[in-house]
Amino acid sequence: MGAAWRGALMLTCVALAGAWLFAPRPCAADAAAPPPPACLDEVALDAFVCTSYGYNWNRPASGANQVRVFDFADDTFQLDVFELVAQKPPATARTSGWRVDLAAGSSVPKISAATGLFRDATGAAGDIDLQQAFVSYVAPLGSGLRVDAGKFVTHFGYEVIEGYDGWNDDATRSFLFGYAIPFTHVGARASYAWSPRLSTLLMLVNGWDVARDNNRSKSVGAQIALTPVAALSVILNAMTGPERTADDADPRTLLDLVAIWKAGARLTLGVNADRGTDRSAVANGGDAGWSGVAGYLRLGVTAPFALSLRAESFDDRDGARTGTAQSLAGFTATPELRLTPRLVVRGDFRVDRSNRRVFEKAVGFAHDQPTVLIEALYGF
Repeated sequence: MGAAWRGALMLTCVALAGAWLFAPRPCAADAAAPPPPACLDEVALDAFVCTSYGYNWNRPASGANQVRVFDFADDTFQLDVFELVAQKPPATARTSGWRVDLAAGSSVPKISAATGLFRDATGAAGDIDLQQAFVSYVAPLGSGLRVDAGKFVTHFGYEVIEGYDGWNDDATRSFLFGYAIPFTHVGARASYAWSPRLSTLLMLVNGWDVARDNNRSKSVGAQIALTPVAALSVILNAMTGPERTADDADPRTLLDLVAIWKAGARLTLGVNADRGTDRSAVANGGDAGWSGVAGYLRLGVTAPFALSLRAESFDDRDGARTGTAQSLAGFTATPELRLTPRLVVRGDFRVDRSNRRVFEKAVGFAHDQPTVLIEALYGF
């Protein structure tokens, strides 16, 4: 009986194999993959790559630049960030949309990652970050009230976390970008254009750079953007709310001013000023405070070549932001060459100065920190 069953099984396998081997094959047209869903035609995909090399003439023993943001590594090549953006912006009233920004790299995600999302409880972050992820809806009110909910980059400051849809004139970030303002928020925001010259924004969020709230209070932020004339933009930002862990009562308050004047086809001038306080944040129960101002100039010398200058000062009177009570100043010059419509190469020549010896050297510490950074950007 066992042999009969084995014989029958063998004959069955041979029959099935023959049926498969000699069965008619579909033609190429029949085998073509079905077309993608129509909804995918509405999705825009963009990407951005930034890579750099930095050198610190102080030759810090630790190999790390002091009081810097993304350019913290000395004498090394870095893949700063690769950013992939998928989005479907809402078009008109009663339409919805979304946006997701995925960032990977050895510098930007390590700094901009929010606590509770790609940053663990110890404060360590990896090489990947979900920089933005939010859904949008345009309510049919007047010109259209847009509401976003999820994680989004902050509206504070002159400078931005670079990406395919915008990057800074200077390769390195200012003290104000790194220490005066937040990077991202998780919550909801609503924006409305009252006219071509006036728009406003209101947001309710967990706080500064926290994906999961560290207390039971929320932070409120607002923006007023004015364009009194075509060449001048003035943006006022404000935010307040408790930000320290398990502290629901003591607010951190931030005021931010940005003004941009396009003085001509080739010349742009800008200024950014910040003032912040954190109630009962210093050892004696007093309020911590910080303030700063930065000025910007960009000159398009020729079609492919531009020069950007930045001068700044930042006062961290209590050390609440940088870890040392100090006054900082810096000057940056950035020559830029656009090799192709999508590829930009630039160099940052920068000198920082503090009234304290905070800048590490090969031996000891200094008041000054001179550095150079060579950077390549590609957006597509």
